[in-house]
Amino acid sequence: METEAVLLRRGLALEGITLAWNIAGVVVLGLEAIAARSVALAGFGLDSLIEIGASTVVIWELSGTGEARRRRALRMIGAAFLALALYLAVQSAVVLATGYHSRHSTVGVVWTAVTALTMFALAAGKASTGRRLDNPVLRSEGKVTLVDGVLAIAVLVGLLLNAHTGWWWADPAAAVVLVCYGFTEGMAAIRQ
Repeated sequence: METEAVLLRRGLALEGITLAWNIAGVVVLGLEAIAARSVALAGFGLDSLIEIGASTVVIWELSGTGEARRRRALRMIGAAFLALALYLAVQSAVVLATGYHSRHSTVGVVWTAVTALTMFALAAGKASTGRRLDNPVLRSEGKVTLVDGVLAIAVLVGLLLNAHTGWWWADPAAAVVLVCYGFTEGMAAIRQ
């Protein structure tokens, strides 16, 4: 049987890996979004920024528990997701209305594919550790990480459709998936 201290260290390690991955992701996705002029890559990069914030909040919460601190941490995560949803809704609407065509991004395709696999593995570890610690913040952020993997798949599909079929609208359509996700997760976190 693992002690609470061991589980806390594991939770902190999982958040640290998530944090490092997403810091790298902001750089990679930011550069690729500019190069390809891709709203989906820009949105996924912003999602990485929010994931950085969420991981930081969880690390902060794990360092000192308390119900008030947990509620505040969940509200902070929720507000960040609502901001992401608002930004992407406006950006996607502008891109779709103007018929703007993004370029292909091989690096973006590879990064989102590897990110999906990484996020699924991290989410499983967070869910297990959070359940064993009975920590709702770690479990909640584990769900965010799982959905981050699903979002990587959605962005990947949009990028591939844009590159291989010429469906220019697939890139902003993938960003719309991020809007729905950001709104849903933001409201759920704020209500907890």
